[in-house]
Amino acid sequence: MDELLKNLTACLRDQEEAMGDALKRLVLIPSGTNNKAGGDRVCRAVCDLLAPLSLEKRILPQEYYGDMLIASTAAGGGDRRILLAGHMDTIFPEDSSFNGWREDDGHFYGPGVIDMKGGLVVGIFALKALAALGLLKDLPVTWIFNSEEEVGSPVSSALFTAEAKRSVMAFVLEAGGMEGEIVTGRKGRLELKLSARGQAGHAAKVVEGKKSAILDLAHVIIELEALNGAYPGVSVNIGRIAGGIVPNSVPEDGWASIDVRSPTLQGFSFFRSRLEELMERRRAEGMGLRIEEVGQVPVMEATRQNRALFSVIAGEAHRLNLPVVEQFRAGASDASTIAEAGTPVVDGLGPIGDHDHSDREYVIRKSLCQRSALLALSLIAAWRRYEAGTLFPKG
Repeated sequence: MDELLKNLTACLRDQEEAMGDALKRLVLIPSGTNNKAGGDRVCRAVCDLLAPLSLEKRILPQEYYGDMLIASTAAGGGDRRILLAGHMDTIFPEDSSFNGWREDDGHFYGPGVIDMKGGLVVGIFALKALAALGLLKDLPVTWIFNSEEEVGSPVSSALFTAEAKRSVMAFVLEAGGMEGEIVTGRKGRLELKLSARGQAGHAAKVVEGKKSAILDLAHVIIELEALNGAYPGVSVNIGRIAGGIVPNSVPEDGWASIDVRSPTLQGFSFFRSRLEELMERRRAEGMGLRIEEVGQVPVMEATRQNRALFSVIAGEAHRLNLPVVEQFRAGASDASTIAEAGTPVVDGLGPIGDHDHSDREYVIRKSLCQRSALLALSLIAAWRRYEAGTLFPKG
C-alpha cells in the first residue's frame, strides 16, 4: 500500500463517526425543494462543515428555493477547473410523515440520506481528507451546492452550464448503485403539459354531442401510454391529471402532465413525430387539444471522455478493493446539464444505498467512508493525468 492510499484511508477512518454525525445533522433539517427556510438552514449547515477548509464560499440568495452555495479552492484559476455537483434539497415536504433519523449497525435511515445528503457528506469529507494531507491546495475545485434539483434545477442549470464551460472534468455525487455502479451516461427527459378544452353543461342533460375535456384526455392518454417501448429505451408516463369542477357538470377543461425519457436524440424525435400525428388526428376529430413543453433535461451520452474518467475511478477502486461497474442510468441529474456543455462528467460518486424517494430510504453506513476515499483518490489521479496530458483519448 503506497503512502497516499495508507494516509488517506487512515484519515477517513478516523472521521467515520464525524461523517455519521454530519449526515444526521443534515437529514434532521427538512429541506423539501419548496421549503425555503429548511433549504436555507441546510445551506448554512454545509457552510459550517466546510468552515475549516481554505475555500472561497459564496452564498447565492434565492427567492423561492433554498439559498445556494458555490465553494472553490484558490488553485488553478482560469478555464482549468474541476467541477463538483451536489444538491441540498429532497422530495419530502416539511409535513412529510417520513422524518427524523434512525440507525442500526449497518445502515442510516432518513429523508434524503441517500438522495443526496449522503453524497454531500462524501464530498465534504473527501475534501477534508485531502486538505489534511496538504493536497487540496493544488486542486482547482469548484463545488456547486444547489437547492432545486428535484424539480429540474430551473435556476441552477445556468450556473452549471457556465461553470462546466470553464471546467475540464466534473464529478456528480448522486448515489452509487448497489453493485458499485458509476454513471457514465443518462437518459434525457422531456416534460410536457397536455391540455384539453371541452364544452360545459349539466351532466344530466348533455348526452348527444357531449364534449368532455376529461374524456378527450383519456383517449389521448391511452395512446400515449401505448408508446412505451415502441422505440428502444423510450418511456412515457402520465404522472398527473386534473380537470372539471363538480361531478354533475361536463368538464370544460382538463390537463395531464407527461414525462418522456430516452437514451438517444433519435428516441425523442420518434416520440415527437408520433405525438404530432396523434394531435393532428384527434384535433381533426373535434378535440380541443394543446401541448406545451414545460422542461427538458438533455441526454448524457456515455462519451469516450466520460469513460476515460470512469477508467481512472475504476483504477482507484481496485487499489481500495472496492467494486465498481459502469452504468447507463435511466434517471436525469445535473450531470446531464454539465454534459450538454461539453464537459466530461461522471455521476454516482455518492454512497451506496437504496429506496430513495420513499419512506424506506437508507444508506449503507460503511460506504460513506469508502466512497469518500474513492472520490479523494480519483480527484488526485484524474487531475495528475490531465496535467500530464494522458487523461483523455486523442482523436
